[in-house]
Amino acid sequence: MRIASLVPHATELLFALGLDDEVRGVTHECDYPAAARTRARLTRDVLPTGLSAGEIDAAVRERTLSGESIYALDERALAACEPDLIVTQALCPVCAVSYEDVTAIAGRLPGRPRVIALDPSTLEQTHEDVRTLAAATGREEQGARLLEDAHERLRRVAQATRGRERQRVLALEWLDPFYVAGHWTPEMIALAGGEDVVGVAGERSRAVSAQELEQAALADGAADVVIVMPCGYDARQAAAQARAHADALARTRAQRIVAVNASAYFSRPGPRLTDGVELLAHVLHPAALPAPPSAREAIEVRLTAAAR
Repeated sequence: MRIASLVPHATELLFALGLDDEVRGVTHECDYPAAARTRARLTRDVLPTGLSAGEIDAAVRERTLSGESIYALDERALAACEPDLIVTQALCPVCAVSYEDVTAIAGRLPGRPRVIALDPSTLEQTHEDVRTLAAATGREEQGARLLEDAHERLRRVAQATRGRERQRVLALEWLDPFYVAGHWTPEMIALAGGEDVVGVAGERSRAVSAQELEQAALADGAADVVIVMPCGYDARQAAAQARAHADALARTRAQRIVAVNASAYFSRPGPRLTDGVELLAHVLHPAALPAPPSAREAIEVRLTAAAR
């Protein structure tokens, strides 16, 4: 089977299922595992480089409102892969090539490849995607093992944090403007022994003003931890964003500000969400369980005295 992956979390899942040799093409953002970087690049970003977070948000809004994608698909490169299967998504126009464009192009290819869209909104739906892709590729056994490992690791986290006081968490998926995280993130926080004070499990991320953010964080007492997880950013970039918005974050009166690698552990609904839950559990309850490898990609951000 020849496979083209047009969304990074699908690429991660395909490799986790042992389909390394079958994956022929990926997106320009597919950077995990390292072997994915050696595959043909099938997409490119149409936004100019060097934009600030606010400029990225404005450009994305402009293109999505006009029905334009922020990614371009190289139809010739896709055809050269001669795919039997194309894996994409339809949920978020910001995250991948337009689903309509993909299906239209697939219909023009000689082999008429099958197109599968993975569009999870909850953690369980991400697990269902494992079953879907495993069944489509004949890797049911590998999929079952992958899920068994994820469920066991999540069980250990739940056991380690059981009975501990739940930490009140504010999770920010973007900072200019502020977006509170939704989809699977509130579930991850709950599994890690926390309580998301704004986000709603299974719902879309949503924009809030600085005033709304402050009011929400202070409702029923201040949030204990702000997790800064800008979509597409690593921990170092997230920490820089936190410092750039120190005054607004200080007004939440949170005891701690922690920047994390969203690309690796939160914004891509692939196998590494389990690593994200373990990371959150260690951040919220450091004495409850040993630091997982993912904890190396978390940065405690100290706000300046002036911001405080």
